Amino acid sequence: MSQVVIIGAGPTGLTLALLLVQRGVEVTLIEASRNFRRTFRGEALMPSGLEAIEQMGLTDLVAHIPHRPLAAWEFIIENRAIFRVEEPMEAGGKPCTLISQPAFLEGVMAKVSEYPNFEFIAGSGVRDILWERERAIGVILADNRQIPADLVVGADGRNSIVRQQANLAIDLAAQSYDILWFKLASTPELELENIFYSVLCGDAAFGLFLGSEGQLQIGWSLNRVTEGQNDPKQWQKIDWVETLAVASPDWLAAALRQQADTLERPFLLSVTVGLCPQWHAPGVLLLGDAAHPMSPIRAQGINMALRDVIVAANHLVPVLKQSHLANIDAVLAQIQAERVPEIVRIQQLQRAEIAQGELLHDYPPLRYLVSRIVPRIPLLRNRIRQSWIDRQLQLRKGFTQVSLQVSRG
Repeated sequence: MSQVVIIGAGPTGLTLALLLVQRGVEVTLIEASRNFRRTFRGEALMPSGLEAIEQMGLTDLVAHIPHRPLAAWEFIIENRAIFRVEEPMEAGGKPCTLISQPAFLEGVMAKVSEYPNFEFIAGSGVRDILWERERAIGVILADNRQIPADLVVGADGRNSIVRQQANLAIDLAAQSYDILWFKLASTPELELENIFYSVLCGDAAFGLFLGSEGQLQIGWSLNRVTEGQNDPKQWQKIDWVETLAVASPDWLAAALRQQADTLERPFLLSVTVGLCPQWHAPGVLLLGDAAHPMSPIRAQGINMALRDVIVAANHLVPVLKQSHLANIDAVLAQIQAERVPEIVRIQQLQRAEIAQGELLHDYPPLRYLVSRIVPRIPLLRNRIRQSWIDRQLQLRKGFTQVSLQVSRG
């Protein structure tokens, strides 16, 4: 019997599998897909995520896969640069770093596959959970195989099958937007520095940066209350390069038009934010987006998931080695209790960031005044810049101390 079955071979599932097998726990990891090349995978590691990577012993892996530190953040409103913040923001700190998530997952898989107490099942998702006396004792795969286990971990994302089959509720927050995601080739001018540009012009709002593998990535905000904006049929009628260029300052518009032929078909990233009141049932634990889907604002999903994994490993390793089911179930609530305060706080900070953007978007006179006045008054610009930096610190560094405490072996 596998002691732990983990559903989902994303950053949450794979890193948890690695920490557990390194400490002698039997793990079966199940992934419905056959490879890691999904259309969209988050790339940004904030200092909190980089710290988690270091504690997991994966810093060298990150150094050997495609990665790209951010050089700065710059805000452009009505074609005028409002302020810029250099990376890293903290003295002696680490810059936000973009990594190729597929390459990262492949690297972690190579490491975890070296252990004889690890099994990987790909290409067959989970259909249901096996129950005995109201406790999960394993899973049933789509191909009808039954995989028994002492603990089932749902690391299968915001649409978690494990969450659904365990009847664990989720409280979803109201969201006023989705993201339309584009990729296109870069230009030499944009490769000089990797700057994350936030652009607001009229009704247009988008972010642009150079991804870890060298493509420009653009996230265009779709307002859910605008009729037809989320209709894929409408997307095909839009000249997206020209739409982006019209909302951009001249230098950026020229770069976008230069690479018009390389624009890939857009991908809709549906923004789902929420928090499960309970992350666990007897024999079941949810982690990462399965327990708390995060807003894409400041790229918190992967960072919070990695910190979930460290806390889970700290609590799980000692009781899994005892193989006493009551003890395993007892620590699941402790994992949630340790993680919830940070998740709640980070989601609050993300909502505050969204509110700032919506205020500027919804009130054109305010947007006009900011774009005309702030660049001309250095004292005002510096105060706004510092206020933004202050709001980022917990989003970057986390709200609580997370430290890997269980030794290997």
